[in-house]
Amino acid sequence: MAVKSVALVAHDNKKKELVDWVAENRTRFAPLALYATGTTGRLLRENLQRDDIQCLLSGPLGGDQQIGAKIAEGEIDLLVFFWDPLEPQPHDPDIKALLRIAALWNIPVACNRATAEFILTSAYMTDDQHHPKKPDFSDYTGRKVSD
Repeated sequence: MAVKSVALVAHDNKKKELVDWVAENRTRFAPLALYATGTTGRLLRENLQRDDIQCLLSGPLGGDQQIGAKIAEGEIDLLVFFWDPLEPQPHDPDIKALLRIAALWNIPVACNRATAEFILTSAYMTDDQHHPKKPDFSDYTGRKVSD
């Protein structure tokens, strides 16, 4: 069975909520490969006592872009991003780019606990036969470009 990969990202005011939620669902997360940005990854490692969480850079320092690259390369199956709708973020363009890449590559995205619960408990999370349809960009990549 192929292991599904989940990227976990949270803004500062949402880190505790994400860490608590993952801890409450540790059994469901046990067979999954986990990626996380900076501080979120450190907090998850400490709370879950799981050294196999791939910690990337902090979001504002390039971590959001690293997650986006992994999505584009087909390494991430689900993005769980608890973002804070009440706080402006200095790296807002990076956040928008991450969400755009997830939408572009047809990756499920959970931006709050309710949606994350629906996705995590979905039969598709444990179904090795189900893979979201990847878009075909051949028309775009093969287009003629004027000189």
